[in-house]
Amino acid sequence: MTVQFSDTEAAIFKQIGAMADQMQMPCYLIGGFVRDKLIGRNTKDADIVCLGDGIALAHAFAAQLNPKPVVAYFKNFGTAQIKLDQFDIEFVGARKESYQQNSRKPEVKEGSLADDQNRRDFTINALAIALNQDQFGQLLDPFNGIEALAQKIIQTPLAPSQTFSDDPLRMLRAIRFAAQLHFTIDPNTFNAIADNLHRMSIVSQERITDELNKIMLCSQPSIGWDLLYKSGLLNIIFPQMVDLHGAVYIDGKGHKDNFYHTLQVLDNIAQHTNSLWLRWAALLHDIGKPATKKFEEGHGWTFHGHEVVGARMVPKIFSKLKLPMHEPMRYVQQLVLLHLRPISLTKDNITDSAIRRLLFDAGEHIDDLMVLCAADITSKNQQKVKRYLQNFELVKERMQQVEAQDQLRNWQPPITGELIMEVFGLTPGRQVGQIKDAIREAILDGLIPNQYEKAYQFMLEKGAELNLKPVK
Repeated sequence: MTVQFSDTEAAIFKQIGAMADQMQMPCYLIGGFVRDKLIGRNTKDADIVCLGDGIALAHAFAAQLNPKPVVAYFKNFGTAQIKLDQFDIEFVGARKESYQQNSRKPEVKEGSLADDQNRRDFTINALAIALNQDQFGQLLDPFNGIEALAQKIIQTPLAPSQTFSDDPLRMLRAIRFAAQLHFTIDPNTFNAIADNLHRMSIVSQERITDELNKIMLCSQPSIGWDLLYKSGLLNIIFPQMVDLHGAVYIDGKGHKDNFYHTLQVLDNIAQHTNSLWLRWAALLHDIGKPATKKFEEGHGWTFHGHEVVGARMVPKIFSKLKLPMHEPMRYVQQLVLLHLRPISLTKDNITDSAIRRLLFDAGEHIDDLMVLCAADITSKNQQKVKRYLQNFELVKERMQQVEAQDQLRNWQPPITGELIMEVFGLTPGRQVGQIKDAIREAILDGLIPNQYEKAYQFMLEKGAELNLKPVK
């Protein structure tokens, strides 16, 4: 394997190497940038390790450029960052790390290149390329990272149990890299995860969730979630997902394994969207099934109301995982609550009223809801899948017709509460809500069109039923 730099990259790295030579400082390109270049993966973050003052090297390099870029440096960490058009570069001095039992934050000392490579999480991330003029382009690979890349293997440079005990976040990173790169985790490395599960207690929830989100954004997220389950990590960081696993049989009747069904839905939706939150909706769409699972004699297994229970679980899950509690959470909660509605429309005669209510309840997220529902069809019966998808197309056509006619997406009531109070001389209270609700239901049932004039007349009629008279 050889690293193929673009002309621009080569020029920048040679310039950094020349400045390092002037400062009599060995320097190297190391880590993920080298790995990704070797496997032809797009990459934008370059790490430069030097045997000396990384911040000083960054400033000296930046001073040569026109226009001169901003150097963001952090004295306490000995790092500096420069953002260029092509990629971002971080400079740091080589370091040696040691860990205390109760923290994943290392004690850092100046070190050699070998020390710096030893502290790397995986052999594929310990690869380095010399940038000084006399060695430019020379690959330094002390742990056979090239072979691991060729075999598509994730393994630690040192003893895996020690590597994971020192920084248990590396266990999640192993799984994330396996999912991102479609690599296999070395058996000894994977087994060491189970031996160090207890160490996850020292990792912050924010760092855990950051890795989960990266797994979610993979082209095939199920790889990561399956490894999280099989390693035992999932039971610690997200036990509600583990509750979905398994199938129970009574009188020869069983239900599908909802964990692996969920992973299939997640992979299905990943083919159609890069939206992180739509992918989270796919992951959580059946999260309420374990709590609602029931065996009914003569019928089999049911999960009645699992969409309602699941929607109630979403805020607690988002809070525990420290995911955003405002719009993203409400978006996911709404899709979990509504994910059965379009499917139910494919089974019955589709009424305009049912279509209106779906459009009203889903609002601007109706298209995402339909994508989720299509992804939720995971039957092995291809004829059944084909029939469902054809029915979905019919539902979409009817939705377009009703939407064009009634304009219910992002619906705003044609009659506001303020207008009702003004017309009838009311203050905020139950009667205002009754009239507003009656107008909404009349529009959704098709009794009146979604128009101001018709809604105003209906408001007067409803007011009369409540013994209210217009004050003007």
